[in-house]
Amino acid sequence: MIFAAFCLIYAESACCKNDTFVSAFLLRNSGDNPIHFIEIYMTQSKDNTISAYQPISPLLVLLMAVSAGITVANIYYNQPILKAIATELRCSEAQAGFISMLSQVGYGLGLFFITPLGDKVNKKRLIIGLQLLLIVSLFLITFTNSILQVWILSMFIGMFSVSVQVIMPMAAGLDSENRGKTVGTIFTGLLIGILAARVFSGTIAEWFGWRNVYLFSGIAVTAVSVLLKIYLPNIETSFQGSYFNLLGSALKQFGQFRLLRRLSIIGMLQFGLFCSFWTTLTFHLSGSPFHFGSDTIGLFGLVAIAGALLAPVIGQKADKGKSVRVRFIAVGLLIVSILLMLFFQQSIPALVLGVLLLDIGAQGLQVTNVALIYTLGDESLHSRINTVYMTSFFIGGALGTSVGILCWQFGGWTWVTAQMLISALLIVGLLLKERRETQLN
Repeated sequence: MIFAAFCLIYAESACCKNDTFVSAFLLRNSGDNPIHFIEIYMTQSKDNTISAYQPISPLLVLLMAVSAGITVANIYYNQPILKAIATELRCSEAQAGFISMLSQVGYGLGLFFITPLGDKVNKKRLIIGLQLLLIVSLFLITFTNSILQVWILSMFIGMFSVSVQVIMPMAAGLDSENRGKTVGTIFTGLLIGILAARVFSGTIAEWFGWRNVYLFSGIAVTAVSVLLKIYLPNIETSFQGSYFNLLGSALKQFGQFRLLRRLSIIGMLQFGLFCSFWTTLTFHLSGSPFHFGSDTIGLFGLVAIAGALLAPVIGQKADKGKSVRVRFIAVGLLIVSILLMLFFQQSIPALVLGVLLLDIGAQGLQVTNVALIYTLGDESLHSRINTVYMTSFFIGGALGTSVGILCWQFGGWTWVTAQMLISALLIVGLLLKERRETQLN
């Protein structure tokens, strides 16, 4: 609580020095509940708050995309450096492996318990507050001397990285005319951050040590946070209920919108097969007949980045009312990709082409899905709808990773690609059902 309070008071001072004593008073009278404090803190009125959504500039979209990538990458930096952390802190590889798990757990907790606040409090100030908490966590982890400290701070890093999921619905609300293109651009930044994180982390750790991965990241997050503080607009919110009413309202959205339920299931299947692939690809490429090192395996992430760059183009198609067609094409690319890697398991060209097609297909589904969920309800519901969808999305990723590892253990790459194919075919079934219902209506 003291940790959160310190950073948010600092953010308050940066936003408006005249209200520092008000924040201190609120802290003293908010009890021991950090969510209560954040809620009170974020809803303080400011003179520069705007009452309507303003047109969004391409440069602001670019800033949001860069910030999303730099922020979300912090969840994945640990994966290539677990061995280095285990060696320095003298812990087992299994103990080091909990770092990755706790980062995801923290992100999941943040998705459900923090991102709905975007519908209740000032989104800009929520984003800046989370970024400041993330910066402090990143700098603190460079001073750790035990695995327990790394575990705790890794969970905080994951939790505070959810500012990305406040930026996304904010951008969607700011640009309703080109929502798909805008969301696609920001999602491209997010995905590039995820895919480039492994390459960046491995390279920095090799040359400067694993602690400097977090140090350099803290500097980068600080830089984009300053720019966000300067250029993000202030947006008024309309939700007047309590924090617990807000969480309850988020759960109600799942029951209220049939399309949200279907898109959530599609997202779970898509991200599940995506995570299953990237987790087991390391095992596949490090074994016979390839025997690649981690640096070479990391280069496959660069191939995936090329596919991510097509996300804005896909978003434009979704804006033109072609969402069903785009998703059928996307899942078709997924199936072609999986079949290539199933039947040509020892071919590097086939694997490279498979990675490219898999990524394009995954982005086609995800960008279109995200654009569609922001057509549900009015803008005041965006953060809660996004919470439901993204929580389902990451649950699918966790389940897909587990299933992929089990398939690898019992059936190798053949079983991995087979279960990926089943997931893709289930997505086809859901899309066919959606198209049939649309034609009947």
